[in-house]
Amino acid sequence: MEKAFLRALERAKEGQELTHQDIKSLLAADEQESQLLFAHADWVRQQNVGSDVHLRGIIEFTNYCRQHCHYCGLRADNTNAVRYRLSEDDILATARLAAQCGYRTLVLQGGEDVHFSPEDIARITSEVKKMGVAVTLSFGEYSRDIYQLWRDAGADRYLIKQETADEKLYQTIRPGKKLKDRLQCQQDLKELGYQLGSGSMVGLPMQTLDILARDLELMRQMDVDMSGIGPFIPHPDTPLGNYTSGSVAMTLKMIAVARIIMPLVLLPATTSLATLAPNGRELSLRAGANVIMPNVSPQEFRAFYAIYPNKASSPDPINETRRRLIALIEGENRTVGQDFGHSPKAQFQQ
Repeated sequence: MEKAFLRALERAKEGQELTHQDIKSLLAADEQESQLLFAHADWVRQQNVGSDVHLRGIIEFTNYCRQHCHYCGLRADNTNAVRYRLSEDDILATARLAAQCGYRTLVLQGGEDVHFSPEDIARITSEVKKMGVAVTLSFGEYSRDIYQLWRDAGADRYLIKQETADEKLYQTIRPGKKLKDRLQCQQDLKELGYQLGSGSMVGLPMQTLDILARDLELMRQMDVDMSGIGPFIPHPDTPLGNYTSGSVAMTLKMIAVARIIMPLVLLPATTSLATLAPNGRELSLRAGANVIMPNVSPQEFRAFYAIYPNKASSPDPINETRRRLIALIEGENRTVGQDFGHSPKAQFQQ
């Protein structure tokens, strides 16, 4: 085994704050070393956030988007995309069904669709909140005033991934956009009292081990409440469509190191990883993850929310999907969270 890896792992076990080089050494782990990394991450998870796995239902209610991100199949320039948007009544009916099935958190997600005004989103958020669930929003970049409006309407959390910590790479995959503006949105959300969800993609073109380490360090610096880390999966109708997918092994190492350097963070077993690896959710749980976010959108629209192709999704009714996920969680000797699954850090701050 590499001495640098062993030194970094020992520092982690001693509870020391890992340096940039430590993080790189852990991410460079070979297959044998990775098993030690995953075992320690799993131990950190157990010690800090326990055995619970939180199930959060995602409602993808519009795939229209005004942005031009080079990695995303929903990009405005994709004329091959089959567009849809749910009516307000359909969104609320879907949320009601998911809440009745036992979901304690619902994630309202969509592209940046100007059809829905900020006031529309606020009204929908308020109605969903009345169903006795925690509400996460994920609609991209907006002004602080709009985030305040949605917070006042009852939104608990907001998911807006950094995607990468490298400014040059960020501008490559999101032309015309700047990373500092994305991070300002994150800062606004934190100051407004949202629980902040960020995340990054693994395997982007031109990404290096150094950038991956900085991805984790940026999330640690931003003190995020949730970190969604998944592999890059190319969509054929995007400028990055000819590149290869990210590595399952590297994604799992990123999840494990995220758990180690951010012990209280909520870490999803991402759908993108489950798309590349049939047992991706199980592997993620063993590497430190403690959230699963199944799609509860109406079945007839799921295939059209194609950020990347062939997205893993169950054809079963949402109650059956939930039953299967509970069986998966219990099969990993874990328990299903019965509360709202708020950030442990938010609870400690109360």
